This record gives sequence, C-alpha cells and structure tokens, in this order.
Amino acid sequence: MTSLRKPSNLRVAIVLLAAGEGSRMGSVPKALLQKDGKTLLERFCAAVKTLHPVEFVVITGFHATPIEQELNRLAKLMDLSITVIHNQNASAGQTSSVRLALESLDSPFDVVAMCLSDQPQIGEDELIVLLNQFVDREPHQDVVMPIVGGQRGNPVVFSKKAIDEMRQIPGMVCRSFMDKHPNRIKMFNSDNEAYVLDVDTVAGIQKLGITRA
Repeated sequence: MTSLRKPSNLRVAIVLLAAGEGSRMGSVPKALLQKDGKTLLERFCAAVKTLHPVEFVVITGFHATPIEQELNRLAKLMDLSITVIHNQNASAGQTSSVRLALESLDSPFDVVAMCLSDQPQIGEDELIVLLNQFVDREPHQDVVMPIVGGQRGNPVVFSKKAIDEMRQIPGMVCRSFMDKHPNRIKMFNSDNEAYVLDVDTVAGIQKLGITRA
C-alpha cells in the first residue's frame, strides 16, 4: 500500500487519452495490453479509484468498441464513475482528443491530470507525487510537468485557471499552452522512469513485461 497521501481538499479531475491507433505496433489498442494479468486500463483505473476524483474522463477513438467494453466492465467491477467520450475525429491526432477532453470537463475541479493510456508504470504513487508538486508550486505556476533525464514526461497536471484559459481560445490544447507560457510551468525533476516509459514498440512491451491479451 502506498505511503503517500493525496493532498486533502484538492478536487482532482483525471483525463485519460485512449484514442490512438497504436500504428507503430500494427494497429493495437495499447490500453488493452496486459501486465501481471491485468489490462493497462484496469491498472490505471485502480489507481484512479484511490484518488476519489471529482471526474474521470476517458477519450476513445480508434479501437473504441473493445476499449469501451473494458471500461464498462471496470466501472461495474470497481464501482467507479467513468465518463466515456468518443472522438469521432481521432484520425486528426492526439490534439483533437485533448481539445475534446478540455471541452467535456464539467465538474468543480481544482486541477486536471492529463494522462496517457500507454504508460504501464503510472500508478497511484506517481499521480500523488504530481499532485503534491502542484500544491507546492509557486503562485504563478499553473502546470506541473515531470522531467526524467532531461526528457519531458507524463502525466502533466494543469490548474483550473490554465484549463479555463485554454477553453476560451478555439483550438488551444495543452502542448500549445505550455509552449506559449513556459514561465508558468513547474518542471519537476524526477528519477522515476515511469513518467517516460510507454509501450510504443514491440521491443518496448517486451522490456516492460507487457503481453497481449
């Protein structure tokens, strides 16, 4: 059990981007790859449940049917509220999913964690660390981004203020917001490779002990 604790009274919304095609792996729904007998989706949902988010949004696109079937199973299994949004324009790339997620959020949140569905080692501890970094940020900082060995990582955490600003500008997404406001980013240097490990290639999934169902 984790020794870390989520900051009290922090209202957290979580977005999981699961709309990708997995083209570099031959069109595979990466969220349904398995580690230790559980799908990456199940492992992530288990971490989310411990955080008691005010909202949990999952964006689907390619492979929507099997991913949404798994989400329905997990919602019942874990008694977890999941808002599933299908990106009809997933072929336009991840930015379209991010924008759809921004526009879909409708809960009273303080912070949003933007997460990727192909990071098998992101769990409760990694999310809590980011949330604590958010609480300890400087007043002008609205983004917390993990950095591992000089490499940008994920998830990235955004304040409500940042989300509201993005929503007001048509087409604005998280990456373009960060590029425009580098002074508002808190770079969190970490040696935890979970923030930069993903399952983009067959070699990568073998290294991480990932299997196909």
